[in-house]
Amino acid sequence: MKTFNVAIVIGSLRKGSFSKQVALNLQKLSPGELKLHLIDISGLEMYNQDLEESGQEPASWKQFRQEVLKHDALLFVTPEYNRSIPGVLKNALDVGSRPYGHSVWDGKPGAIISVSPGAIGGFGANHHLRQMLTFLNVPAMQQPEAYLGNVHKLLNEKGEIANPATLDFLRSFMQAYASWIEKD
Repeated sequence: MKTFNVAIVIGSLRKGSFSKQVALNLQKLSPGELKLHLIDISGLEMYNQDLEESGQEPASWKQFRQEVLKHDALLFVTPEYNRSIPGVLKNALDVGSRPYGHSVWDGKPGAIISVSPGAIGGFGANHHLRQMLTFLNVPAMQQPEAYLGNVHKLLNEKGEIANPATLDFLRSFMQAYASWIEKD
């Protein structure tokens, strides 16, 4: 059995982030062939092409790109802001996609889990992110899709997923993802 290193990119910076809580649960629910590592995007400076072209790229960009390159696959766990992804996640996608022709995302298999306190589970963010991943040449797993609505009701006070049906769903999602990575 081959082991795959999977970068988890969380689209939220909030201390009590539901996305981060879900991501931490995924580390425990994943099959043994997936080694999940959280990638910190909180220190990424905003992308500015002038810095790239002048050779003054921030150290945070270089470190982030090197970190993503070490991974075989990508898992995005994100909330929805205004029917899209949070700006911090968009910035990470931009930083990782540059300089032109040297994208760290290129060809890495991806999956998306969107979360929301609302009923539709971040549907807009999930699909908007899929559009961007298509352009970045990140093949995103199509099925099963993962939208965790009413996420605040799925987590207990310790941040653990307390709903048995959700635990079962996420286990099957991660198993499907592992199988899909292996085929990719």
